[in-house]
Amino acid sequence: MQTAIVKWGNSQGIRLPKALLQNINIRENDMVDVILENESIVIKKIGEKKHRTTRERLTDFYGKEFDQKSISQKEIEWGSPIGSEIW
Repeated sequence: MQTAIVKWGNSQGIRLPKALLQNINIRENDMVDVILENESIVIKKIGEKKHRTTRERLTDFYGKEFDQKSISQKEIEWGSPIGSEIW
């Protein structure tokens, strides 16, 4: 199959025939990984993302296992108002 590279906004794009995408089970808005491999462009479908729990997200954020007891519940003193804030 031959196709042309076309202008797409400030980038370039390639149109892929619907039949080709159906053969490899890729649909509109599916996420794909585009890889440069041996002077070729390889497009691979990214598998479905697993739903992550809040604990998993917090572990990723803190970079270590999340412990709920580590959350500080004390009030923070920000000092006196400086401008015309209404409290």
